[in-house]
Amino acid sequence: MANCEVCGNDYGMSFEVHVQGEVHVFDCFSCAIHRMAPICEHCRVQIIGQGMEAEGHFYCGAHCARAEGKVGLVDHV
Repeated sequence: MANCEVCGNDYGMSFEVHVQGEVHVFDCFSCAIHRMAPICEHCRVQIIGQGMEAEGHFYCGAHCARAEGKVGLVDHV
């Protein structure tokens, strides 16, 4: 058993996420999202889906990227 690094819950089915040489322990996906999901630099929503990245900045979609002056990004639906 391991303690979740977000809520501190000691849960028998906790899981690890390995990212860029670091190991994170969570007890549920919502805690993992809370800690790991990037934040849109325009609307501040947590990006759970694909999102977009331009010049090292993260956005939830092309609309927010354009609002921040990024060009050439297109949402694919």
